[in-house]
Amino acid sequence: EVQLQASGGGEVQAGASLRVSCTASGDRFADYAVGWFRQAPGKQREGISCIGAASNGNTSYIDSVKGRFTTSRDDAENTVYLQMNSLKFDDTAVDYCAAGPVYSTQISSYAYWGQGTLVTVSS
Repeated sequence: EVQLQASGGGEVQAGASLRVSCTASGDRFADYAVGWFRQAPGKQREGISCIGAASNGNTSYIDSVKGRFTTSRDDAENTVYLQMNSLKFDDTAVDYCAAGPVYSTQISSYAYWGQGTLVTVSS
């Protein structure tokens, strides 16, 4: 079992950077892949990034964030990070992290979810 909490959101200007964190409690966190998802106002939740288990650490990003966002993990601290650079208004969303047994950006692949943290990007 693992419990997750996303944190670090806030309000920033377009073009700014922000790092959100996903901190886990529970055992065997290093064995889980972690996905990042966001839900913008009036839209469905979508996968934006994922990072594989500590054994490989592969990362994937959807095209709209590729080159701007970077996810990484520090398993000694039970934490996965999402560094967001060059933020745009369309990045405004509640960001969620999720843990699961497979490397995927699909919502259905994840059983454990954090509560989310709000990122607001303004001009």
